[in-house]
Amino acid sequence: MTSFLLEFSMFPTSGDCRDGSSVSKEVSKIIDAIDKSGIPYQLTPMGTVIETTTMRDALDIIELAYNQLDCDRVYSSLKFDIRKNCENRLKTKIQSVEKNLNRSVNH
Repeated sequence: MTSFLLEFSMFPTSGDCRDGSSVSKEVSKIIDAIDKSGIPYQLTPMGTVIETTTMRDALDIIELAYNQLDCDRVYSSLKFDIRKNCENRLKTKIQSVEKNLNRSVNH
């Protein structure tokens, strides 16, 4: 099995979709769609991390996210970490660091 971790951010930059300086309303639409997709994800202050088993599934989530925004201009940044013979890295990568820090994940 291959694990495709994808960290991405996506938000409108045009005024037609922004509520002042905040983009949380639009980002919430994206997170809701990801949640409904069933793909494992983790929201962070600067983006969202998803884990899929194929590149196509990861890119489908990007397209799903983009389709939530009906804006003139959208910014997106993507980072992949692809590893064969692994799974559940959304949790195990954090657990590995926590183990090296000699503390539990739920400290």
